[in-house]
Amino acid sequence: MELKDLFREGMSRLGASVTVLTTDGPAGRHGMTASAVCSVTDTPPTLLVCVNRSNRSHDMFVQNGTLCVNVLGGQHRDLSGRFARSGLEDRFEGTLWSTHATGAPVLGDAVAAFDCVISARQEVGTHSVFFCEIRDIELAEGPCETLVWCNRDFHQLAMAS
Repeated sequence: MELKDLFREGMSRLGASVTVLTTDGPAGRHGMTASAVCSVTDTPPTLLVCVNRSNRSHDMFVQNGTLCVNVLGGQHRDLSGRFARSGLEDRFEGTLWSTHATGAPVLGDAVAAFDCVISARQEVGTHSVFFCEIRDIELAEGPCETLVWCNRDFHQLAMAS
């Protein structure tokens, strides 16, 4: 097996939270499903988000300079699929959204939502790595289930109450 194929297989075994990245601004409103998100630092609160440069959302994130990382729960499996598919349908329709500090769409019942400005970008291979400074955070109340992608399938993790 080639190193690229081994890498992909190994990464499929690294479970990650499923998120919907959203943006709005001069380039318009858009969003995509992503799992390449992690924390960088708490001073200032910053996330790292990786987006393939060939994804049509990429340039909208760059032009708008904002994004919201909406962490999905078990009830969002269909929403994840809607934002993962290409096409012109309104992905936001039929779901409750609001806005906070940056104007990026915030999912009303997200497990957590991190409203961010993109403070830096580094291109690596096929992807851009966005460093996103958090401007606002919304957390779900009470116990919830987080949607995780691992072994090329969805899994739900229940949070202890």
